[in-house]
Amino acid sequence: MICGMMKGDNRSRILLADDDAKAASVIRASLESAGFEVLGATTAEEAFAKVRELKPALVIFDTRIPGMAGMDFLRTLRSTPETSRLPVVAISGNSGEIDRIVALELGADDYITKPFSTRELALRVKAILSRCPVLPRQAERFGIGRFVLDPSAREVLLDGVPITVSALDFRILSVLIREEGRVVSRERLIELAWGADSEVSLRTVDTQLRRLRVKLGPAARQVRTVRGFGYRLGE
Repeated sequence: MICGMMKGDNRSRILLADDDAKAASVIRASLESAGFEVLGATTAEEAFAKVRELKPALVIFDTRIPGMAGMDFLRTLRSTPETSRLPVVAISGNSGEIDRIVALELGADDYITKPFSTRELALRVKAILSRCPVLPRQAERFGIGRFVLDPSAREVLLDGVPITVSALDFRILSVLIREEGRVVSRERLIELAWGADSEVSLRTVDTQLRRLRVKLGPAARQVRTVRGFGYRLGE
């Protein structure tokens, strides 16, 4: 897989899950003019079915999509192995900081509040997809301690076994593994894992690393906190 995209998918294919026909039409026109193929869905169930069948490169969803409450759609995408690393952009009419933080902590690659510029949305989608892959596709495996990165397969292996992580977790681990034990500042992690134009706070970085450690189990001891600065992956 490549940066969370499902095997065989099309890098120009976007799934837009929004039941507001007028808003979806405007977003679709903007994305298509930017060169994307846009698939539509009006419910969470329809969106899941199209993700599995048509394998988009990225999903844009309205946080009020019918069929699931709040962020449950995103939570389900992230908890399903087949879609856990699929890039996702949340759009919402709620501009509250808490909702933004929750979406990013659940693994959204971006969170955009309404009203927004559809041109800006297209640029953000391009920016997310341009970060995939982080490393050269044909590079050889390399790692540190119990972790190995396989750029060709786009997988992180723990003790030789691929582990299921979100697209964001994959990028964070890619950065830490590539640094081979050197300390990476929170600001640098934001730039490389979330994107330089993102509005992620330092607090969100710490929260995401705590969640990642939970997923890693005993191996989480390798992810070291350097107080007041950032993180490093130890032996």
